Amino acid sequence: MAKARAIEKRRKAVRNIRKITRTMQLIATSKYQQSLNRATAGRPYANGIAALVQRIAAAVGERVEHPLLRVNQDAGKGVLLLLTSNRGLCGGYNASLLRTAQARLQSGGAGGAETELHVAGKKGVNYFTFLRQPMAEKYTKLGDTPRFADIDPIAEGFIRDYQARRADWIDVVYMKFVSAGLQEPTCARLLPFQRLPAAGPAGEPHDVDAAFDFTPAAPELLSELLPAAVKAEVFQCFLDAMVSENVARMVAMKAATDAAGDMIRSLSQQFNRARQTQITMELLDIVGGAAAIS
Repeated sequence: MAKARAIEKRRKAVRNIRKITRTMQLIATSKYQQSLNRATAGRPYANGIAALVQRIAAAVGERVEHPLLRVNQDAGKGVLLLLTSNRGLCGGYNASLLRTAQARLQSGGAGGAETELHVAGKKGVNYFTFLRQPMAEKYTKLGDTPRFADIDPIAEGFIRDYQARRADWIDVVYMKFVSAGLQEPTCARLLPFQRLPAAGPAGEPHDVDAAFDFTPAAPELLSELLPAAVKAEVFQCFLDAMVSENVARMVAMKAATDAAGDMIRSLSQQFNRARQTQITMELLDIVGGAAAIS
């Protein structure tokens, strides 16, 4: 009887766990849809303003030099922004990001160059704290739905550092959302802002002068649009990271729920066998006692 009771107690615990994981799966599904809508709505603006800045920069060529287009080489330091989650239970989401960030830190530190690390998310902060890796900034209070007003000061700080030549490059490591079935850990270059190549895919120059009549002048436009494009790109990285995190948690909780269901079925079979064995032993005791009396 003790074995059957132990199995039943374990089965009840697994059922409670399955209820929790199922609830977390439903919550992650709801958050995924909300975050997907935000990321989908913001991506056309981010891509559009980046393409516009690249076209203008290609039109003016080397005649106009903007600090965010300039390649810095004197700082001897780069900046890496890592976007991780504040909470766990999202499968290998954070592990893949941390591996990508570690690889970038090692490659960025070649030749004695220093890499200044900025980490968003408690999981990344805890990881590098355990490794005793110094972090310049820690962002752990952005919440599940970061607003542009929260991200704007972060991007503004990167822009100021690059304009002041305090950094040779600024990269961001985040989980790029491709589809519900594919998310890729990505290391993207924020600054210097990438210009269009001098020629198109067929080797022909970009015909941008004919497409734009600059009013106001191109330098003034770049002064306004370049910072806006960088901020939009940083914000889009945060939005993509949030969508990918919700997808990862949704998949992980579904796998946990399915595994709990399989365990419950296995425990039910064990309980039935133990119960049948117990009933058989009780019948044998009764028959044996009746035979002894007769």
